[in-house]
Amino acid sequence: MTSSASADAFLTEITDLFSRLGDLHYGEDVTQMEHALQTALHARLDGASPALVAAALLHDIGHLMQKFGEDAADRGIDTRHEQIGAGYLARAFGPDVTEPIRLHVAAKRYRVAVDPAYASRLSYASQQSLALQGGPMGPDEIKVFLADPYAAAAQKLRSYDEAGKDLDADVASFESYHDLMRGLIDQAGKI
Repeated sequence: MTSSASADAFLTEITDLFSRLGDLHYGEDVTQMEHALQTALHARLDGASPALVAAALLHDIGHLMQKFGEDAADRGIDTRHEQIGAGYLARAFGPDVTEPIRLHVAAKRYRVAVDPAYASRLSYASQQSLALQGGPMGPDEIKVFLADPYAAAAQKLRSYDEAGKDLDADVASFESYHDLMRGLIDQAGKI
């Protein structure tokens, strides 16, 4: 049974993170807030499930939590933001939200392995981080990735992620996703 106060406190914590740190860039032209809102918009426009919309909105929250700074990739550091974010969000959300987040970097590595031209379509920051994250998957890694029940959702999230980097996008506010996130927290029943 979800505690109303706990769910509200967790949502406040998430909102505060984006309010305080959403103006950071991490190598992209758009801010983390702009990227989150655009990625969620693309998920909505695609008719994604509420869980995948939330995953799209929150997929890079680990960037806001890691302690290496905005220039970590420039210094050759893989912050493992996907692991940080998924682990943090698993306190309140179910795997239908957290697993695509955990796998969105693996989805990038997979797509580059099966479609080498995909790498040239990545932003500079995504290309830079790809090298730090292991580069294209090998055949054994591909088998493991494709066997994961959340691989398809992670691939969709990856598409939304790449589309969410438009400098002139018109998006809804972060707060407009509050009810969607709250419903998913209640559904998971963790806090």
